This record gives sequence, C-alpha cells and structure tokens, in this order.
Amino acid sequence: MLKTILYPFSFLYGFVVSIRNLLYDINIWKSKEFDVPVISVGNITVGGTGKTPHVEYLINLLKDQFVVATLSRGYKRKSKGFYEVEVSSDVSYAGDEPLQIKKKFPQTTVAVCENRVIGVQTLLHEKNEIIPDVILLDDGFQHRRITAGINILLIDYNRPLKEDMMLPAGRLREGVSQMQRANVIIFTKCPDEITPIMRRILQKDVRLKPYQALFFSKLDYGELNPVFSGRKLNSDFLKRKSQSVLLITGIAYPKVIVEYIQQFFPETEQINFPDHHNYTQGDIQQIMNKFNQIDTLEKIIITTEKDAIRFAALPDLDEEFKKVLYFLPVKVKFLDEEGKMFNKKILNYVGENKSNRELYKRKNKSQT
Repeated sequence: MLKTILYPFSFLYGFVVSIRNLLYDINIWKSKEFDVPVISVGNITVGGTGKTPHVEYLINLLKDQFVVATLSRGYKRKSKGFYEVEVSSDVSYAGDEPLQIKKKFPQTTVAVCENRVIGVQTLLHEKNEIIPDVILLDDGFQHRRITAGINILLIDYNRPLKEDMMLPAGRLREGVSQMQRANVIIFTKCPDEITPIMRRILQKDVRLKPYQALFFSKLDYGELNPVFSGRKLNSDFLKRKSQSVLLITGIAYPKVIVEYIQQFFPETEQINFPDHHNYTQGDIQQIMNKFNQIDTLEKIIITTEKDAIRFAALPDLDEEFKKVLYFLPVKVKFLDEEGKMFNKKILNYVGENKSNRELYKRKNKSQT
C-alpha cells in the first residue's frame, strides 16, 4: 500500500535525476577533469553495498607504491566544508567511515568535503607538503561534477537491481541505465562460490558492455577485536557453544553480518539501529538491559567496525559495557583469481597516469 502511494514521487524523482544526467551527457553541465588519477567507488542504491571495505581494499593495494588520498562527503558529520581527518579527530566532525579509514591507514590522507571539486582542488594545492598520486572518491558515482578515470559501481549480490525501483518507493538513486557509466562493476557480498550459469545471468542482468569489466567479491571477517581493551578472540571462541552473543548494528543492511554470526551462535540476540546512528546514553542503557536478560554466564556484545568508531567516542561509558564490547573487522576478498585481474587493472591505470603527469610536468618545467 505504501509503495503504491509513493509511486508518483518515485516517478518525479526519476524524472529529475534523468534530466540532470542528460545535461551532463550533452555537456550543458560540465564535469571537471584533473591531471591526477581519480578512482570513484559508488553505487546507484541507498547504502549497504560495501563501499568502505572496497575503498580500504584499494588503499591497501596502492599505498606501498603511490601516495593515496581519499575524499568523501562525511555523511552526518557536524563540520562543514573541507576537513582533513586525523587519527584523533572527533567522529562527529569526521564522519564514522572516514575516521575508520584513517585509523586503519594513518599514513593515508583522508578528507571530507561536500563539494568534491573543492575537495580535490584542496588536496592538490601546490602549497601542500604532500600531493597525492591518486585520489579515491568514496561514494562518488552520483557526483558527476568530477570525471573519474575509473568508475567502480558496486551492486549487492543479495538485492538484485531489476527487482528495485526509484526512491522513495525503492532504493535506487539513479536508473539502472546509468550502469553504463561504470568501467568496473562488482557484485559484492557474494557467497563463496557462484556457478558459471549464475555468472552469465548476472552479466546479462547488468547488460555488460565491451568496455566494462565484471568482478565478484565477498566479505571476509576477521578475529573479534575489543573496542576498548582486552585480547582478540580467535576462531576458537566461535566454536565454544557455551557462549552467547548480543549483536548491535547501525548499518544499512545487516543481513550478511547477522547470518555470519548465526553460523556460530544460532540464538544470537540482536538490536538493529539505523545506518550511521548516533548512539546515546539511552541506547547504551537499552543495550545493557537486553544484554543482562541473556541467561548465560559467558556472553559478549559484538558490533561492526563502523559502530565501534561511534561507541569509542562516547563519554562516561559503563565499565561493564566496555569490558564486553567487541567489533568484527571485515575486508574484501575477490572470488577465484579475479583479484589479480582487478589489481592489475587498477595498478596499470594509476601507474600509467602518474607517469604521464610527471612527464607533462617535466616538459612544462623545461619550457619555462
């Protein structure tokens, strides 16, 4: 019933978005191109496709050979304009995902700016001590004011686009026809194996073009880490059936992590908050009330990496809560041998464009 009511608004939203894209396509609205390699990672749906783990994968791939910077909007941050994130930054000023990236990769420049053009220009300013060799645009697929050298489009394997519709009746931020703007399409959160038949079906669903490369990735969870203090809990912990777990999530699509935890603890208790939720003392009390109702001597609270960033920033937390709170780290892993092909594509693009940029600078310098 609600979707039926929202259909007219979805049509209007889709019409406005299509006009906007048309204006860019026919160059009435201009996209800016920079002389530094730019890689955009994004989606055409609302949240939950695994952008941050894929950005982290790219940083890890590039950081030993190139100076890497990431730029995102910094969703729900209180600061305005350009802000360079530090390891010690307040999550309310940096945003949870940028701060998570900075803490993982302290040597990488992490910045937030709602105006991506100004953000890139600031990162490339000649007065900066460090000028990046490559800029990663986190959630940059919709931001057409910048021309990215590689546009990576993420699609959740568990939520097919063909069954969806435009906002607000559905989750689509853009029409599926906009997939043609991607150079690379990645189906994320895949199972461990995908049959050749299913691969062909998915390739057909996205109407893969000759210039596009298709990959499949999954989420690879690590050992449980204490949010505050204590030791890591390895796989032996997960095999101890005497344990009980309360899972706390504030992410767009918690199904994957829920299913992972339930493999080990079928009776897992859950509290799901909205994506990028700002936790309050009232929320902590709700969590502890639920936790104390679990009638098991050995029990812990598990949360996501992103939520751990927000919990760690809260003042005056109950010591009992801090003692039992763990987060489950996650990284991206490509299926089969596809990771090698993906890595080669990215490294070749950045390496070739960095070389061309340096050659251009040398020529200009010799002419002055």
